[in-house]
Amino acid sequence: MAEAEGRARAGHRWHRPAVVLLVALLVGAWYLERHDPLRGSPNLENWRAQSTLVTDRHGQWLRLTLAQDEQYRLWTPLAGIDPRLREAMLLKEDRYFYWEPGFNPWSLLRGAYRSYLRHQHPQGGSTITMQLARLLWNLDTRYPLGKLRQILYALDLEFHYSKAQILEAYLNYAPFGRNIQGVGAASRIYFGHSAASLSLPEVLTLAVLPQDPGQRGRIQEGGNTALSVARQRLYAQWRIHHRVTLTEDAALRLPLDLSGVPQLPFRAPWFVEQVLLEQQTRTLLKQEQMPAELRTSLDLGMQRIVAGQLRSFVREQRLKGIRNAAALLVDTRDMGVRALVGSADYFDREISGQVNGTLAKRSPGSTLKPFIYALAFDQGLVTPATVLRDVPSAFGPYTPENFDSRFEGPITVTEALIRSRNIPAVDVAAHLHHPSFYDFLRMAHIAGLAPESHYGLALVLGGGEISMQDLAGLYALLNHGGVWRPLSLLASSTPAATQGATRLLSPEASYLTLDILRQNPAPLVARTGQPQDPPVAWKTGTSSGFRDAWSVAVFGPYVLVVWVGNFDGTANPALIGAEVAAPLLFRTLDALRANGMAMEGVRSLPPPRLRRVEVCLSSGALPTVWCPRKGWSWFIPGVSPIAVDTVYRPVWIDRLSGRAVCPPYDPARHERRVYAFWPSELRQVFANAGIPRTRPPTPAACGNAAETSVEGSAPRIRSPLRGLTYLVAASGNTQAPLHLSADADGDVARLYWFADKTYLGQTVSGQSLDWRPGRPGVYRLRVVDDHGRADLRSVRVALRP
Repeated sequence: MAEAEGRARAGHRWHRPAVVLLVALLVGAWYLERHDPLRGSPNLENWRAQSTLVTDRHGQWLRLTLAQDEQYRLWTPLAGIDPRLREAMLLKEDRYFYWEPGFNPWSLLRGAYRSYLRHQHPQGGSTITMQLARLLWNLDTRYPLGKLRQILYALDLEFHYSKAQILEAYLNYAPFGRNIQGVGAASRIYFGHSAASLSLPEVLTLAVLPQDPGQRGRIQEGGNTALSVARQRLYAQWRIHHRVTLTEDAALRLPLDLSGVPQLPFRAPWFVEQVLLEQQTRTLLKQEQMPAELRTSLDLGMQRIVAGQLRSFVREQRLKGIRNAAALLVDTRDMGVRALVGSADYFDREISGQVNGTLAKRSPGSTLKPFIYALAFDQGLVTPATVLRDVPSAFGPYTPENFDSRFEGPITVTEALIRSRNIPAVDVAAHLHHPSFYDFLRMAHIAGLAPESHYGLALVLGGGEISMQDLAGLYALLNHGGVWRPLSLLASSTPAATQGATRLLSPEASYLTLDILRQNPAPLVARTGQPQDPPVAWKTGTSSGFRDAWSVAVFGPYVLVVWVGNFDGTANPALIGAEVAAPLLFRTLDALRANGMAMEGVRSLPPPRLRRVEVCLSSGALPTVWCPRKGWSWFIPGVSPIAVDTVYRPVWIDRLSGRAVCPPYDPARHERRVYAFWPSELRQVFANAGIPRTRPPTPAACGNAAETSVEGSAPRIRSPLRGLTYLVAASGNTQAPLHLSADADGDVARLYWFADKTYLGQTVSGQSLDWRPGRPGVYRLRVVDDHGRADLRSVRVALRP
């Protein structure tokens, strides 16, 4: 009788909480209907702040960031999680997940019975959905009211989301030890790879971690023994349903070997910090969350090579007082940054190592000179063979000097750029019209420039300040045929993205500039005797006061910029671009080549519009028969200025007195000699250098006879005819040409044709030159023979109606 009464009382005690639970569920359901926290079905992925995994362009791990709440949490879609991990997690946590409505009544009653009636070890009886509810709303489920709320929220989750969505969210928010949440972060931190490529031992290890919070906290504190036991228990259940290989079985018998947060990669720190800062700014503006993964443009292999060369170089140069440097490598095919080393040592506080030196604004020295000449090519001021004057000069109050305080006299554009002469560069910049050099820099998105009047012509020699990334963008546009494009820090699936592209130079001017820079001989320490393939187009720069040493190279599809100096601007006489930056540049190039850097993708062929023309090397002009040294140079038809040489001229003199004489000439007493008629300032430079130059004789006072002092007859234009208007018809993109011809004396080998100041081409006597005027109008046609004799004619050109 007593035994029967006891069973009745126990049954009564058993049913009472069940009834209370049922009533509570009904009340809770009514409450959720009126106050639904998931109304609108918010995205579970955005419920918590996420970490960001930063990788290089090949997917190699650079850094895993902390979320805003100091947790490692990396959202991973269900399709990106090993299916075995999903199955193992359900086997361990909730094997009836796909059949239950969000809670398991039997598990709850069993847990309540053991916890509250039998006072055994507490058991919550929570399903996957209930655990997710506890994680999302931070519920305290140690007490019945908290457990009731957990069930109600689980029902709400089941109502709004599919089983796959709930499982995906749980796998991404489940705790895995310390401040690690979700399988994405856990697999990366513990095993070093994604949750999609786990081994069976790794799958079972992750599956048992969320079950015991205390054990999770001891993972890095010698608690792996108990964890191994839990894994072996799950393994025993796993083997009931799955076949296991001998290799997997052997691996599961080995001790656990887990990495931890202290072992997380911290690679390319300057680059990663810039990427994260730019991405955070972008997401704030768009009011979005940071992406779970950022695949960047960096190439970790190239980064290691560049960083290694820079560190070893700085160590070698410490005796010279050189303690810091920076380097930047850009692939111009997609403008992706392949390597970025912001300082010699990120962790060296004495050199402010955490500063990203590639973003610092510094004086660029002579590294901007190539763009002065490129603009001059486009504006028809010079050709590569044009002879400039490297002589003492004043440009208003500005009187620049050369780095070596010497003057070279006459010097071609090519030599002036290669030898980095200051005065010719300033002289060319002073003649630039629109765009000016300042305008060019502004159009190239060089930020932080003061007004143009602040610099004057000093901007040419590094009077302004730009960053290494600015400089890389400028040199990259030469590889793009004059089109500027912004640098890219993120990997791009499309080559050379055109967003933000701006044409600043013509393809012809870009090619001519690179062609000159390729002729710059490598420094002695970098010469191997073997031709560089592809050839290196490079330039150096030294800032005023020896504060910055620069060197920039364009080779194949890449641009490499190196800087040597001190972040605090301390001067050092050793900071000369050609002596410290150039050796670092070339040793880095050699190391990259030795490691198989791909060089395909950029053609170095000249643009079709460019033409070669024979010139007199002493003047850069078209040669006459009197020119002693001739060579070939590029010119841009319709743009480049080319005249006939006037330096070398014949003069008839008296053999006895050496004085110039007037016609008629007597071969018995007179002879013809060729003299170089150099301007007075150039003659002074030659004299100061101790270089003798024969002075031409004083011209004879011949009156009108001077007009016939040059032997022979000037050429005579036969076509086009004088005083006529020529009608030309346009047929599609092809315009009917005008035929230019002239009669010339018997001693003439070449005739040179000009329209206004534009060089059209050359012919020989009896041949004609086809000319297609670019526009209607009046042109001054001029033909000059190779003796300097000329004929002029005006011609009117109109389009046929």
